[in-house]
Amino acid sequence: MAKVLILTGDAVEALEVFYPYYRLLEEGHEVTIAAPKKKKLQTVVHDFEPHMETFTEKFAYGLDADASFAEVNPAEFDGLIIPGGRAPEHIRMHEKVPEIVTHFFTANKPVGAICHAALVFDVVPEAVQGREMTAFTTCRPEVERAGATYIDKNLHVEGNLVSGHAWPDLPGFMKEFLKLLSK
Repeated sequence: MAKVLILTGDAVEALEVFYPYYRLLEEGHEVTIAAPKKKKLQTVVHDFEPHMETFTEKFAYGLDADASFAEVNPAEFDGLIIPGGRAPEHIRMHEKVPEIVTHFFTANKPVGAICHAALVFDVVPEAVQGREMTAFTTCRPEVERAGATYIDKNLHVEGNLVSGHAWPDLPGFMKEFLKLLSK
């Protein structure tokens, strides 16, 4: 089976990390969760309230990171998933993240980016420049600044990149990611 890397950190959206993690394990794949430091991460729940114009955030479950970014050799992995939440805004600042992400695009390995994961592409615009992708609506400026075309759909697949709008789109997102991983 395949080895998949999940690149994340504190304030990752709980559904966007746990759903892919357990779905990959269910299929028999080996999964490594990497974060800036090997520690217990604090996940969060983003939800929508009718009286608010944006989402709310509440603490969710703890999640153990299996490895720090410094320990990751991306060549050892067959696929990459970047969950959303607020984690992407701070993990993109880690010096090893551009190298890790670039490897998967250069090697044409499956990459799954959901919701705010698009913020990571700010530090590796060459990975998505000239490509099409979707992301959470408020990430459209970052997608376009990275040189990609924002697709206003809940799910989009282009080559080795599966992109999703938000956690309600996880079933289709994982279905498409698993298809790419099986090739």
